Amino acid sequence: MMKLAIFATHPIQYQVPWFRILGKQKGIDLTVYYELLPDAHRQGQDFGIPFQWDIPLLDGYHWKLLSNRLSSKKIDYFYNKLEIISKLAHFNADVVIITGWHDIMLWLVLFFCVWRKIPRIVRGDSNALHKRPHYIRCLHRILLARFDAFLSVGKANRDFYLQNGIDSHKIIPCPHFVDNQRFLSQFDKVIDQRRRIRSEMKVPLETICFLYVGKLIKKKRLMDLLWALKLIRETESDVYLSVVGTGELMKQARQLVIKYNLPVTFAGFLNQSEIINAYVASDCLILPSDYGETWGLVVNEAMVCGLPAIVSDRTGCGPDLIEDGVTGMVFPFGDIKALATKMFSMASGKKCHEMGLHARKRIIAQYSIEKAVQGTIKAVKMVARIP
Repeated sequence: MMKLAIFATHPIQYQVPWFRILGKQKGIDLTVYYELLPDAHRQGQDFGIPFQWDIPLLDGYHWKLLSNRLSSKKIDYFYNKLEIISKLAHFNADVVIITGWHDIMLWLVLFFCVWRKIPRIVRGDSNALHKRPHYIRCLHRILLARFDAFLSVGKANRDFYLQNGIDSHKIIPCPHFVDNQRFLSQFDKVIDQRRRIRSEMKVPLETICFLYVGKLIKKKRLMDLLWALKLIRETESDVYLSVVGTGELMKQARQLVIKYNLPVTFAGFLNQSEIINAYVASDCLILPSDYGETWGLVVNEAMVCGLPAIVSDRTGCGPDLIEDGVTGMVFPFGDIKALATKMFSMASGKKCHEMGLHARKRIIAQYSIEKAVQGTIKAVKMVARIP
């Protein structure tokens, strides 16, 4: 029985299904190690409201906690890392998967594995869509050289590894996914209630409803979308926008909507069991984000629910999920006129339904938990030198 360990900062709804199925694979003894279990306030920091996800995140797989501290005080943060180091001293595994390098804990695990000569795999989502300063590229090359294999979540992520000198045979596809079956099951239960749901969400029944889902923060560029909506309203009145999410830009966004009398509903934060209503009520997702959107898993969610997507050319999922005119559309980041043109084309051509069907087929066929598990097992066997 191979002992496989995965290290993550905290339970994430998009990763847990991967852990559950991976832990059931024959010959795998999986343990997931978390740095912390965030409380409602910490979970909701960027959302602007405290909350806990309303789906189980700790069931169906074996996990352990590396630290019990939640405080953000510097002294507690320091002791938190000491506690993690002390627990790593007694750690043993045949193969380790590290979920990125965005937290000091993940660096500590990497250094420990290098020291103990434990084979290590990384699954991050940095991409090659933008250029980085020379010193950052040097740091990436030094860091990535310490891993034995790389789980690639998509095309731009694979290109990132290649640009940093990683041999192609070390890069294994492990696509970004959502729980397709859960979304499909929820969708099938409520699709016949679309008119009722639209009415409850204050979306006019006969309009083309565009959808924004995400935190209301700068990198996601909600304001670009609102300005584009203002432009499109000058020639196309049969459009609407539903905004799902909360965050620091809520006040600014509401003021713009009121000033120009834009057809927008702010649905607020919707938890995992509620978000399906937003997808059922809408016709097309829009994600105008900057380079900070290393993927954009809401696009996966929308597509499995039969919605096409319009995304900026800086959004990480674009090269994988968007086939222009087939599963959605891509526009140049920050070009509000171009975004309005894409929205007008989507609304006036009545293309949403057909493109949405193509989008769903792509997600189900290529971006599933099963595909991710297959890639993971292949990488594990490769670094463990199992034929």
